[in-house]
Amino acid sequence: MSGTATRIQALPARPATPAAIAPYGTLIEPGEDGMPFGAADAVLDLGRGTPRLYIMRLAARPMRVAAITRHAAVTQCLASTRGEDWFIALASPGDAGDAAAVPDPAGIEAFRIPGGTALALHRGTWHAGPFFTAPSMDFLNLELADTNTADHRTVRLDRAFALAFDIVP
Repeated sequence: MSGTATRIQALPARPATPAAIAPYGTLIEPGEDGMPFGAADAVLDLGRGTPRLYIMRLAARPMRVAAITRHAAVTQCLASTRGEDWFIALASPGDAGDAAAVPDPAGIEAFRIPGGTALALHRGTWHAGPFFTAPSMDFLNLELADTNTADHRTVRLDRAFALAFDIVP
């Protein structure tokens, strides 16, 4: 779609609830210590490489979604380290094994992730973010050691569909 002007569409952020997040992953809410594993827990897929847990520091940027990414080999987990709310845009993983897949722009949703919770994305879930309004934020990130080099498929929505979204808090 070269030469076509990019249309900017407002994307209101919905409150993240376990039910709303279910098509994309698991919203992990606090529970009592010693609770047995259950439906409220994330089912992790970290067996295709070396797991990596780290804290990433991000600077604020406009809450514009012009590109969206997926990781086909891993379930990725994110949580703000200081309990602040944050935002993310998500789309269905579809077939995580389809290397040529692209997300349906009509299926992209934005969510406000409450502080004190974590988000575990299903393998292959399309995502853009984290986004936030503070000058910077730190996030726990659980993925594989090579996720950002070997398992990082990005689709430029502005180029493929002449479309971008502005997340509205």
